[in-house]
Amino acid sequence: MGAQGTATLDFGSSPTSEGSVAVTGQSGIVAGSHAEAFLMREDATEQYDMGPVLLRFACGSVIAGTGFTIYAHSLFPATGPISVRWVWN
Repeated sequence: MGAQGTATLDFGSSPTSEGSVAVTGQSGIVAGSHAEAFLMREDATEQYDMGPVLLRFACGSVIAGTGFTIYAHSLFPATGPISVRWVWN
């Protein structure tokens, strides 16, 4: 595994179905690296208690020596921040 960590994805104050967050500072990442984002049950908050069911993540826009972007899609309009775990290799 190349690296792992968390990022705060903020849907903002107006309800929306889409959000994203850039993960930077990944000097070892290369153009062919694979990234994944996910939620752990213990990260659930009252607002996102059903987050693992209601949210879908995709990673992309890998920039060698820099990082990648986590894209989120919510099945229902979402607001506020959520902690998202990520890994890449």
